[in-house]
Amino acid sequence: MKEEFDYIVVGLGLAGISFCEQLRRNHKSVIVINDNSQKSSVVAGGLYNPVVLKRFTSIWKGDEQLDLAMQHYKVLEDLLKTTLDYKIPVYRKFASIEEQNNWFTAADKPKLTKYLSNKVIQNTNKSINADFGFGEVLRTGRIDVNKLIKSYKTFLDYNGLVLSESFDYGALKKDEQKVTYRNIKAKHIIFAEGFGVTKNPFFTSLQLSPTKGELLTIYAPELKIDFVLKGPVFLIPIGNDLYVVGSTYELYDLTHNTTEKGKTKLINGLKSMISCPFEIVNHVAGIRPTVRDRRPMLGRHPKFKNMYLLNGLGTRGVMIGPYVAKKLYEFIERGMPLEKEIDIARFD
Repeated sequence: MKEEFDYIVVGLGLAGISFCEQLRRNHKSVIVINDNSQKSSVVAGGLYNPVVLKRFTSIWKGDEQLDLAMQHYKVLEDLLKTTLDYKIPVYRKFASIEEQNNWFTAADKPKLTKYLSNKVIQNTNKSINADFGFGEVLRTGRIDVNKLIKSYKTFLDYNGLVLSESFDYGALKKDEQKVTYRNIKAKHIIFAEGFGVTKNPFFTSLQLSPTKGELLTIYAPELKIDFVLKGPVFLIPIGNDLYVVGSTYELYDLTHNTTEKGKTKLINGLKSMISCPFEIVNHVAGIRPTVRDRRPMLGRHPKFKNMYLLNGLGTRGVMIGPYVAKKLYEFIERGMPLEKEIDIARFD
């Protein structure tokens, strides 16, 4: 194995892959160290949607995020020779006439008009409980995150660019010009560990507020929908009458164990939306690296100038990952300043 690289990247979730792609496209060499211990990307529903459907508001930097993400996943599909991006509409279930009115008000706002349809879709599916119909979100879809991570790791494996092991922080040596990890030397190291950053001794003052999420996969042969249904929970069709149901938000039980509490909450939400029988075929849990101020965390270590963090993607990692990876790359390689609201210096 080559022993000198431009970058070491620790972690291979959505953040790590997004940054690796910035490096590959800019002809920078990289070695990835990953132990598969962080499950937030693996249990992600994979939806990209530029609207906060609870409040009918636009997300932070939604236009820029979406445009970059669409380019990013198209390049990855070509590289990995597989389909990752499944275009699918999102239907927001209305609970009342008031919600319909709020939707129409939001659809008239300049930032939302291209994302929110101004028509109410009437429910014609007898398996769905939706007396007030749906609002359709435009330019949405689903990234198959599991396939992405597995395929990208295979690509790195084939090229000898990944070490499948836990990172040993004690083995990292630092000086002004480089970092050395065992027999590997690099100009820079990027920590993209997700929730694993809580064990990182170099970044201890971050205002991380992680949340546990649980997902169910159900088999519902009578449901027959070809759109994502969003109500108290979301329901994502993944083919063969299988649907992903999610997600929960748990602040205190930060283990990767599934719980009866989480399953019950998801089932209750699901039953308020559909009336057909279903069978649970899978139940998974993971910890999201969410941040108190709802913004990602990236930037340079205050003392070690060739050490960087890329973290805090939260619940929208599919969309925000490519955006923040590009910002961090341009900060390191081109000296372009980071936006203050995402720079880890805001925690100093």
